[in-house]
Amino acid sequence: MSKENNLESGELSCKLQAIATATQDAVQTCQGDVLALLSLLRQLEQLHREICDGVFQESLPDNRQKLYSLLKDIESEGGWPYIERMRLQSLLVNLSQEAVEES
Repeated sequence: MSKENNLESGELSCKLQAIATATQDAVQTCQGDVLALLSLLRQLEQLHREICDGVFQESLPDNRQKLYSLLKDIESEGGWPYIERMRLQSLLVNLSQEAVEES
């Protein structure tokens, strides 16, 4: 890896840490406010979708060697990033459990 790539990697790492810190701060600010937390989740999902459907897809490998390298990285670093939506059934189960506990 070249010195330039190390610098870019370090800069990216700092930016990612800043994003994580800002997100954690927002979670703390929203704690206890379900509508604010829902808004935060929607914003994160929108950002995820914009990155995934835009620049990420445009940056996918165009040959087998690069694709293989990407797949190896995905496998070794923890899989494909995904933001799962809460299923309505799960929400209803949680509400049912809370109703029983309140009774």
